[in-house]
Amino acid sequence: MAQSEQQQQQQQQHQPPAKPTQSSNPFNPQMTTSPISVSAPNPSWFSPKRLLVMLCTINMINYVDRGAIASNGVNGSIGICDDSGICSAGSGIQGDFKLSNFQDGVLSSAFMVGLLMASPIFASLAKSHNPFRLIGVGLSVWTFATAGCGSSIDFWTIAICRMLVGVGEASFISLAAPFIDDHAPAPQKTAWLAMFYMCIPTGIAVGYVYGGFVSFYIWKAIFFFIKYIKSVG
Repeated sequence: MAQSEQQQQQQQQHQPPAKPTQSSNPFNPQMTTSPISVSAPNPSWFSPKRLLVMLCTINMINYVDRGAIASNGVNGSIGICDDSGICSAGSGIQGDFKLSNFQDGVLSSAFMVGLLMASPIFASLAKSHNPFRLIGVGLSVWTFATAGCGSSIDFWTIAICRMLVGVGEASFISLAAPFIDDHAPAPQKTAWLAMFYMCIPTGIAVGYVYGGFVSFYIWKAIFFFIKYIKSVG
């Protein structure tokens, strides 16, 4: 018995002293751990408000393009011959390319086909790629396609370019609103989205006026001006 007690005493001597347990009790500051100071990351240049202004500007330019091509000055009219055999030259896209009403309808549908086909593709790519970069890629396609509309020589070239315009705009339409919803302050999400969607009718209205004014000189110049404004923005 004496030997067992001596062995227990020796083991207790070799054991390290027990460390005091740290409590999370806020009323006992001696038992709490000191917080680790972490330096806050530097804010990005794209603050939420700057991001909202940029996306609203791009959205308005997109719909200025839609309003301009639908305006009477750009879309124009086909040439008409009266009963006496006197023919009046057409104007705008229909007059220069001698489009029928069916071809004019196909031209408008080509944009929607590109938009509808590319929107789900960009939405699925946003799960594995940076949405902001996808918007940049789409807007680059939009810019070159808009310049192609101004350089078109016949019905098929402008139809293909309008389809590519829809593809480029699909990246912005499908990703911009969720991007705003993710970065907007919680109390202001509804107001920010309202400002973003308010650019749609405003851009179309500006496009009608812009198309009628610029087409007084040449309707193809409209697309180059829109392309320049968007590339600068």
